[in-house]
Amino acid sequence: MNLLFDFTVDKATNTIYITREFAADLDLVWDAWTKAEMLDQWSAPKPWRAQTKEMDFREGGRWLYSMVSPENVAHWSLVEFIKIEVKSSFSTRNSFCDENGNPVNDAFSLVRNSFKAGGEITTVIIEKKFNKLADLEMMVSKGYKEGLAMSLGNLDEYLRTQVVKK
Repeated sequence: MNLLFDFTVDKATNTIYITREFAADLDLVWDAWTKAEMLDQWSAPKPWRAQTKEMDFREGGRWLYSMVSPENVAHWSLVEFIKIEVKSSFSTRNSFCDENGNPVNDAFSLVRNSFKAGGEITTVIIEKKFNKLADLEMMVSKGYKEGLAMSLGNLDEYLRTQVVKK
């Protein structure tokens, strides 16, 4: 199945726009984006792995996790949940941090993830706005698009295993 993956960088607004389709229903895709045990299964590009330290999916809550390299080096990130509209969208503030959630620099992005049901296909629309153009350019130069594409491919595989179990 050919699933849409659109990745657009708008330097004028410091924003990356991503649209991605998944061959699964809205309930399953929503859960995959909002439950730590599911996020840990797909959100890191292989051979890296994601490891959640803390997840509190509610407005004012946070997800503290690391991307762990094959050599067991952890790179920490913090996602702070700003607004949640169940099975419709959620907005976050994302930053790099230490293992306790303390920022390691002043870089951050504001992200809105929207979910659209469409029968057997669910579309996720991501708007990732960086506080500075330099931060956007750094993420793009370090392979954000490629890493994200790999992670979303992992999600495709994970969703297939979950659909079979239903």
